[in-house]
Amino acid sequence: MTKNVLISFFPEKEKRESKGSIEFQVTSFTNKVQKLTAHLQLHKEDFSSERGLQKILGKRKRLLTYLSKKDRVRYKNLISELNIRER
Repeated sequence: MTKNVLISFFPEKEKRESKGSIEFQVTSFTNKVQKLTAHLQLHKEDFSSERGLQKILGKRKRLLTYLSKKDRVRYKNLISELNIRER
């Protein structure tokens, strides 16, 4: 069994105020990806969860693409903080 480690680099007050920010959304999608990846390592034939994972990855990819076009510095900081590979 793998240990569930959630990524959170937002203070609690800031988290409540900025749930719509791109950084918060990407962080939450990254946490979901990690949970689903751990689940799929145990249950290899769970195809509905695999499809859900692919949908979440697509949403995260679109948000990161938008952020990279809008503000390159925030994009670089976010992917380095979350250890996400750059496209």
